[in-house]
Amino acid sequence: MPQPKENSPIKRDILFRVHLLYAAFVLIAALVFARLIWVQLFSSEVAYNAERLEGRIFTDEIIPARRGNILTRDGEPLATSLFRYQVEMDYGSPGFDSLRTFREQSDSLAKLLALYFRDKSAAAYAQAMQREHARRYRVTYRKDTLVPRSEGGLARWWDRMRGEEFLTVKLYDTLRDHTPVALFPREIDYTEWQTLRRYPILNWNMGMTYRLRERDERVYPQGELARRTIGQVGDKGNYGVEYVLRDVLEGRDGKARRQRIARGFYGRVVGGDNSEPEDGLDVVTTLDLEMQDVADRALRRQLEAQNALWGTALVMEVATGDLLAMANLSRTKSGAYAEVKNHALSSRMEPGSTFKLAALLALVDDAGMSLDETFDTGNGARVKVGRTTVQDSHGLPPLNLKDAVAHSSNVFFARAVYETYKDDPERYVDYLRHLHLDRTVGLEEFGAVAPIFPAPGMKIWYPDVSIVNMGYGYAIELTPLHTLTLYNAVANDGCMVAPRLVREIRRGGEVVERPERRVLVDKICSSSALRKVRECLEEVGTTGTAKQFFRDTTLFKIAGKTGTAQFAQDGIKYSDGYYLGTMVLYFPADEPKYTVLTAMFTRRGRGTTYYGAGLSGPVEQQIVNYIYNRQREWYGRVEETDDAHYARTVKGGDIAQIREAAGELMPRVVSERRSGWGRTRVDSLGRVTVTPLADDPHTMPDVRGMGLKEAVFLLESRGLRVAFTGKGAVREQTLPPGAKIQRGQTVTLKLR
Repeated sequence: MPQPKENSPIKRDILFRVHLLYAAFVLIAALVFARLIWVQLFSSEVAYNAERLEGRIFTDEIIPARRGNILTRDGEPLATSLFRYQVEMDYGSPGFDSLRTFREQSDSLAKLLALYFRDKSAAAYAQAMQREHARRYRVTYRKDTLVPRSEGGLARWWDRMRGEEFLTVKLYDTLRDHTPVALFPREIDYTEWQTLRRYPILNWNMGMTYRLRERDERVYPQGELARRTIGQVGDKGNYGVEYVLRDVLEGRDGKARRQRIARGFYGRVVGGDNSEPEDGLDVVTTLDLEMQDVADRALRRQLEAQNALWGTALVMEVATGDLLAMANLSRTKSGAYAEVKNHALSSRMEPGSTFKLAALLALVDDAGMSLDETFDTGNGARVKVGRTTVQDSHGLPPLNLKDAVAHSSNVFFARAVYETYKDDPERYVDYLRHLHLDRTVGLEEFGAVAPIFPAPGMKIWYPDVSIVNMGYGYAIELTPLHTLTLYNAVANDGCMVAPRLVREIRRGGEVVERPERRVLVDKICSSSALRKVRECLEEVGTTGTAKQFFRDTTLFKIAGKTGTAQFAQDGIKYSDGYYLGTMVLYFPADEPKYTVLTAMFTRRGRGTTYYGAGLSGPVEQQIVNYIYNRQREWYGRVEETDDAHYARTVKGGDIAQIREAAGELMPRVVSERRSGWGRTRVDSLGRVTVTPLADDPHTMPDVRGMGLKEAVFLLESRGLRVAFTGKGAVREQTLPPGAKIQRGQTVTLKLR
């Protein structure tokens, strides 16, 4: 019988250890497998790390859409966006590794930049570029290493026999900093970039060594004209067309996938989720640029002359309610006047005598009062009406209704309204509601505020007092826009239309949306009452409070009303001497086309006036005269003949456009060139001769005879700053033709 081996316990121990190790491996494998399952199916860690890694390599860049333009009714820009550019250099780029080539090219570029910008010397530009290159591109010693002296087995055996098998070689590191560095002293426009991109380095002759950063800048070509109406979006406030129609103007941003090339530099990845931006739409306002300019200038002159606090001037087209002009000027701390607040929409005040139109409509249309109805006005004395007293600013005899409107008698209207409605004040209030005087008339999104409208049962209603005050323009508070809308309804045959500020929404030349005219009240009164009301308002310009401005006007008549209201708000009392002076009118009185309102807020002082006629009348007169002189259809007809007539002058400018336009209207056009810029001369036979201008960008071109748009474009493309006075074609220029010019120099153009 065989004997058991002595090492059996050892074998069992080894086997146990093997099994234990096997179990450990199985357990570890199970844990690893479980971890893999967890990571793949349940954990977000992999996706998170992958996303972080991808974020270091790729980035999604938002490509901003170009903001739409805000235009006048004739297409002139009020707000537009221009691209501004800046070159950001990558001085760590491998393209600059050759120091000799970099110095040569940077010296050449420095001379051209110094000549172009004229802000510092060529040496300063060169030193700045070379200094930045030295900071961002460095070669540093790291260590020594041994390399074989020779190649090939026999040569290396021979070197080994001589004891010279290896050479000591120094190793260097190239340190690159790819942080972008701005090259130009300022941002440039597209025209300037077309010139600068041809310069050394900028023409890519040393490779991709820079990036062009572009920025969309919002500019306002008309300066401060209608700035409060145009508005803005940003840290300084949100208001006006820019804010209200921001969704229309902003468009839709695009997206570009970019891959990191170097620090601060990315290349665009083709395909993927890239999307092009969709530019914003253009907003065409109802504003007329020339009318806005005239209203602004006239209002500004009168505010300065009267040292008034603020003023607003409005022009409305009768049939449509389109606001052709809306100027709002406030006196600033410096004493100058600027568009700070839209008073036309948001300055809600007791209107004074301009509100007598509402009382007149109620008396004539609702109560059936005759124009011959007479009341004693007290001849300047205080007269008790109801529970309050009323006084005219000057003594007046007993007046009939027509004369009371013309001479703006407070006592007459207080008595007439009180005697007619004292037993049923709700009837008077209801008629005022019918005139839409208890709620806004439109443009709420632009900041138009609702009236303060007292009525029986309200805390602000005082029996036998409120109805008296509401007869001549107190107790109720309206904005200037509200008053304008009421008078426009009378001019529009009794149809009250809402004021409109936006005429069209366009995409290029295509009309996307055209807001319809909105009617608030189909007929504010009967036709017979309307005739009586118009007769009263016409008397204001003939024998009444506005006669000094429009009495001698023989070509047309106006109809309107003046108003002077004492002010008491925000801690200011009536006795403090603050006044709102207003004049509102429509013309021509027989066939109204335009309604015009001017309101000015001032404090009574020596050497100034505070009455509505004297305060706002000069502004109204200038606006009305300008509009009438501009309307050719109001002049007499010129008899037509078969004789050919040609223009006496043709504006200079782009030669191709001159050839196209003059070729259709003139018998012959003579030009040596088909493109470029040129001046024109028209002879007695109607032939147009075009003389090309020199292409030298460093000399002053002759822009006389050009339109303002063409002249400004040409001069700004040569780096000049342009100022101008007048209107029409350029007749004079302060820099003579052919004179040497410097970038940034100012030239003034006189237009006639």
